[in-house]
Amino acid sequence: MSGTREIEGTLGYTSPRTLRGPGQGRVTWLAKQGTTVERGRPLYRVDERPAVVFHGSTPLYRRLDAVGLTGRDVRVVADNLKALGYDIGSQPPSGTRIQPSPPAVPDPSAAGRTEEEREETSASQPPPAGESGAPSSAAPGGDPGATPPPVTVKEGDGVLTSSLMAAVRRWQATVGMQPTGVLDVSDVVVTQAAVRVSEVLVQPGDEAATELMTVTATTKSVTVPVEALDIGSIKRKQRVTVVLPDRSETRGRVSAISSVIRGGQDGADEPGRSKINVTVALDDPEAVKDLDSAPVEARFEAESREDVLAVPVGALLALREGGYALRVAGGDLVPVETGMFAEGLVEISGKGVREGMKVEATA
Repeated sequence: MSGTREIEGTLGYTSPRTLRGPGQGRVTWLAKQGTTVERGRPLYRVDERPAVVFHGSTPLYRRLDAVGLTGRDVRVVADNLKALGYDIGSQPPSGTRIQPSPPAVPDPSAAGRTEEEREETSASQPPPAGESGAPSSAAPGGDPGATPPPVTVKEGDGVLTSSLMAAVRRWQATVGMQPTGVLDVSDVVVTQAAVRVSEVLVQPGDEAATELMTVTATTKSVTVPVEALDIGSIKRKQRVTVVLPDRSETRGRVSAISSVIRGGQDGADEPGRSKINVTVALDDPEAVKDLDSAPVEARFEAESREDVLAVPVGALLALREGGYALRVAGGDLVPVETGMFAEGLVEISGKGVREGMKVEATA
């Protein structure tokens, strides 16, 4: 025998995230609601400067403007430009000692030159520290007379080499940025994968220093609020049947169980009213391709028992001294131990209980 638990849930796109614009400027363009934005494509523009989707797990958290900068954010830039087809050159392996250079000083004359001309000019200059081994004469953002400390490349780090900066310039020219080789935090939006624009919160012409849009993953899942006292019966990878609004059914598995407990809607503090969100991943995304969001019913398959005896719950008689019994043909009472309850049946065991035994039960 097996049991099921039916709980109302909501079908929708997963991982909602609200994006804020940079601290200044005005919105000049936004991707439309419902649009899927892939790697290398812009989500919005501020003062006509695009914010482009890169894939990864570490956001850009600083201005990348000096050869020798090292970190996981640099690795995100390197991996994405390589995935987009740009030649980034070789990356120093982990354990390499790097001598960072000072931030690049903007060259006003560079804006009108071609990429080849900029690289020729760069080649005629002394090689940057960290690539030739020569120390830098200034620390990034510090005293021009100070030498920045060397750093060691760790596993998972990227290094902003001159080759990578050249690739950044080529990419910037392609997407409509000034090809400076310098990346600001607001130039890139780092996501785990392609995203879908679920809601646009501003219009072109609005100030950018606000929430601009909400994006989600491109996949759908079911979110089910489960009472905290019942969460112990639900496990990751547990099978679930999802009943759609048209009463058709599709299958899925529990993919995540939240660690955050939410209070009841009425503000009550009883533990039984606290909820924990359970996420169900669908086996067949095509089954919900025509639905963006909808109320659904989730049937969790509870524990199952094989080779057990069961009777209707109405056959149980409560004994005065405690426990339960069954009334069999002839009127005798047979004490029983109860086990699992499921779908109107109860598991029983005990001396004198056998398969096929006739028992009395209430209607």
